[in-house]
Amino acid sequence: MKMRTEKQMLELLLGIAQRDDRILAVYMNGSRANPNVPKDIFQDYDIVYVVTENKPFIEDKSWIEQFGPRLYMQQPDEMDQSMGKPVDFAACYGWLIQFEDGNRLDLHIEPPEKTKILEDKMCKILLDKKGILPPMPPSTDKDYHVKRPSPAQYEACVNEFWWCLNNVAKGLWREEIPYVQDMLALIRRELVKMLSWLAGCKTDFSVSVGKSGKYLYRWLSKGDWQDFLKTYASGETVEIWEAAMAMCGLFDRTAKETGKRLGYSYDEKTAEGSWNWLKHVRQLPKDAEGVC
Repeated sequence: MKMRTEKQMLELLLGIAQRDDRILAVYMNGSRANPNVPKDIFQDYDIVYVVTENKPFIEDKSWIEQFGPRLYMQQPDEMDQSMGKPVDFAACYGWLIQFEDGNRLDLHIEPPEKTKILEDKMCKILLDKKGILPPMPPSTDKDYHVKRPSPAQYEACVNEFWWCLNNVAKGLWREEIPYVQDMLALIRRELVKMLSWLAGCKTDFSVSVGKSGKYLYRWLSKGDWQDFLKTYASGETVEIWEAAMAMCGLFDRTAKETGKRLGYSYDEKTAEGSWNWLKHVRQLPKDAEGVC
């Protein structure tokens, strides 16, 4: 099945809205509303239909069929309700749909009095039949820009990274790989935070680095970006040791540079002690009777 183009998808989405008197307006958010995100074939269509009332659309879901053949679908609000989580179907309800042709639609409905359009600067009005939506400035990802950290936030990031490295060390010595991978994810979160702050420093905090720091390559040196990729390892113990070491080196120099740019003090004593501990445990024999 040939994949429908963006033009075809938008014509479909707006055509359905035009023909249904219950749909009053349509707006789009997400990556397709972000002018700074490169377009590709995997971008979702994040669409909100502003409707007279949610209930009819939920009670008779056959109207969903007109969007095209699908492979599978998720109804997150239904799932939350089934697990006892608080939900309000009358305020917002959604369908996440993967179509056979490769397109994905994240569709939500909400009544005018519950619209969240003003909460997100990264959205674009596609249709407003009766002028019910407020005027919107051009879409911007400003809400997602890296924020300048306070001294306390910077210090906490440094401390959390070097403290949690202890868990990586003992997990690797024990060869408890699932545990180690979880601990690496925790300290990588602090690494991404620090790298993001460095990108912010370089751009006067006017950019978004994307989810999980996926756009960091735009502001890091080629060498730092390659070192960042080296922090992701397979399930092999030797590879994970190398990844942990790469993570330490990258965090150490990034935190120093970021601290210098921000005028914050870097706790070199903690960094040195933690990194040396990791190196010590790496050399510790399996039959060791003591850690030191």
